Amino acid sequence: MLKGIVAVDRCNGIGYNNNLLFHIPEDMKFFKQTTMGNVVVMGRKTFESMGSKPLKGRNNIVITSKDSLKNIPDVVCGSIEEVDKIIKIIDDRDIFIIGGSSVYEHYIDQCSVLYITVYYKKYDKVDSYFPSPYKHGFHFDRLIHQGKYDDHTYKITQWIK
Repeated sequence: MLKGIVAVDRCNGIGYNNNLLFHIPEDMKFFKQTTMGNVVVMGRKTFESMGSKPLKGRNNIVITSKDSLKNIPDVVCGSIEEVDKIIKIIDDRDIFIIGGSSVYEHYIDQCSVLYITVYYKKYDKVDSYFPSPYKHGFHFDRLIHQGKYDDHTYKITQWIK
């Protein structure tokens, strides 16, 4: 099953200069627990923002045309077309789309579930955004967790089609 997982600010911003806008410990813990033992699909810039190292305990797939990334242990790399073919044959685990914005845009219509952490703060410097779940047929399903971080409320939510 194809799923998306993302953390956004209150305007659906996800990053600036290839970095996340915020790091909420509870959200990071949720991300790790939710994706552990499954497959994660990301773009090259997202992979590089993580230090060009695979996420442990998950099968890592990176969308890239750069040959230099194709020899990293525990990482499968390929073009978007190659990754599309790989995704179609995985049927024993969940596949999580983890970014960046163009990867979310490409796969959002194929996802059946989205996990969206909304941090109710607006950042002035944002250069990548998550697409509107409403425009892609999703509706809010349930609240998973709510908390405060750095004087702002955040919610970890689940959305379904």
